[in-house]
Amino acid sequence: MTIATLERPTAAADLSYDEIQAFLFAEARALDDRDWDTWLTFYHKDCPFWMPAWDDYDTLTEDPQNEMSLMFYPNKQGIEDRVFRIKTDRSSATSLPEPRTNHYLSGIEILSREGSEITLRFNWQTLSYRYSKTDQHWGTSFYTIDTSGPKPLITNKKVVLKNDHIHHVIDVYHI
Repeated sequence: MTIATLERPTAAADLSYDEIQAFLFAEARALDDRDWDTWLTFYHKDCPFWMPAWDDYDTLTEDPQNEMSLMFYPNKQGIEDRVFRIKTDRSSATSLPEPRTNHYLSGIEILSREGSEITLRFNWQTLSYRYSKTDQHWGTSFYTIDTSGPKPLITNKKVVLKNDHIHHVIDVYHI
């Protein structure tokens, strides 16, 4: 297995804590390096990517189909579309220069292991630099990872942004 891709000659069902950590670090590194094509390889084709919003009662929304979300892609195709817009500068949320980011992960917990599925929770902080200003975002992420194939894949991603009072549009590289 390589740390960059976590490819294995056999199924990855028995991922150790260190391998899970390496997987998460490699995903974050792909974002920091703006290596969009590699970043996309971390996601299963049916993976929803959801960042719920906080409602007026300081409670997270629970239904991305019917309530406000800060970000919601129902599957990898939505994530790929977002990356296409970033790469081709076809987005009002992204303009040149792209921000430089550094992701920090901590408190990685394995919440459950059921068959080839691993459910994780971890905290993160991202520093981003753009237009001579440094911003910071932080929160908690919840991932489900499928380890049945030669490479682990994220099959569900929920990101809780804790500092949701932001002065610009949030994007996939901020979280």
